[in-house]
Amino acid sequence: MSKNGRREPRILIVGAGMSGIAMGVALREAGYENFEILEKGDDVGGVWHWNHYPGLSCDVPSQIYQYGFRPNPNWKHVFASGDEIQQYHAEVVDHYGLREKIRFGTEVAAARWDEPGWTVETASGDELSADFVVMATGLLHHPKIPEIPGRETFAGRSVHSARWDDEIDVTGKRVAVIGMGSTGVQLVSAFQPIASTVRLFSRSPQWVVWAPTGIRQPSAVAKWLRRNPETHDRIYRRLLKSSGILAEITTKPGWKRKLVQNMARAHLLTIRDRELRRKLTPDYQPLCKRQVVSGTFYRAVQKPNVDVVTDQIREIRPEGIVTADGTTHELDVIVYATGFEAHNYMRPMNLTGRDGATIDQVWSGGPRAYRMSAIPGFPNLFTMLGPNSPTGSISLQYSAELTSKWIVQWLDAFGRGEFESIEPTEQATAQFNEAVKVALGPTVWNTGCNSWYLKDDGTVDLWPFDRATMRRMLSRPDFAHFKVESNQQTLPEDKAVTR
Repeated sequence: MSKNGRREPRILIVGAGMSGIAMGVALREAGYENFEILEKGDDVGGVWHWNHYPGLSCDVPSQIYQYGFRPNPNWKHVFASGDEIQQYHAEVVDHYGLREKIRFGTEVAAARWDEPGWTVETASGDELSADFVVMATGLLHHPKIPEIPGRETFAGRSVHSARWDDEIDVTGKRVAVIGMGSTGVQLVSAFQPIASTVRLFSRSPQWVVWAPTGIRQPSAVAKWLRRNPETHDRIYRRLLKSSGILAEITTKPGWKRKLVQNMARAHLLTIRDRELRRKLTPDYQPLCKRQVVSGTFYRAVQKPNVDVVTDQIREIRPEGIVTADGTTHELDVIVYATGFEAHNYMRPMNLTGRDGATIDQVWSGGPRAYRMSAIPGFPNLFTMLGPNSPTGSISLQYSAELTSKWIVQWLDAFGRGEFESIEPTEQATAQFNEAVKVALGPTVWNTGCNSWYLKDDGTVDLWPFDRATMRRMLSRPDFAHFKVESNQQTLPEDKAVTR
């Protein structure tokens, strides 16, 4: 029992990225102290710790890409750089005293449900016990490297963008960038001014929407925001509300969607060379894939030292890349901007739930969860930014904060002795996933493109609803949607957890 008389659960959070930090702050704010955050890296920030390649920046304006409980007046850029964002997360961790709660260099290898709690095994062989586990492992953290014949024979330097080696210097070098998502676009823009040649190997071109990605936030703005924190908070709330337009654009056909799509098409026309423009013209609707935002890429790609290669890569040799037409592209550096295993979530962790069921078995048909946040058969386990998390149209920070408060309400009910273990029912989970399937029908992500949003079964792994629906679904837990093991004879009359 804690000093206020409630039962104090033991809580383990896996991951000290954006969502893990949000969960830690929520626990601290609610008065919970018996928790640890297990982080495989040596610093906080998740994707912003692991990714530090040249040109890295966020594709969301800085004043939206932040926590509602800690708006940052000190952004240096309108679209923050990766270093800025990682530093921001570190500042939040230190402000809330979370660093003392984090075990760095601790990778979780397995977790199993041992009635009445969890046993978590680390890669070093340690075993930890917990009443609750929160998987805050994120989405984009397992690099995806294509199996190209001869890849290991390359005599130069090769690296995945998510594991960038700071010792690599591309100045005056012949560089290849494989992949044309947001990362590939940022790398080409960063390499063009300094590399001897840059070859972009693009199997499927992306639509690029112009935005002032390189513009700095005036220091006077930061100074004014520091002096007026309440006004800054109101500005953040208004920006968050206005960002709901993006959800409307992506989930509902209409003039707003057409307007943004025409902006992408108009930006493409800034490429004067018709052959180059043809190479960079996608065969699907704008916004179908994760939208690429850049104010520099189309300028960079038209420079004489940049070449766009659309021929399929046949093999890699010591001297470079050989394409299907037989051309050998001699290179010094190859950078794989080929994305991530986006649907792994907490895997390859060996996660075992009730009755010995593994996550691979339960997800054999693809990742699925109850409202992004809990999985049938895995009691007292929650997922932050789990399946159908809103990477396409809603602030990730907003989703993480909402989910963490929802989890805290479950912990409060546990503390009051209202249950011993809970897990979502298969029926409630199936109903949610069926609603997702129906709602995805008119979304732009479902208009016919091969994106990383797609699971193996061809369905889209995104949140297809608006922010209000998310708030309604995650505002307060509902016992009626869960299997409950309790020492009590009866549940609360409204069957909902209240604080």
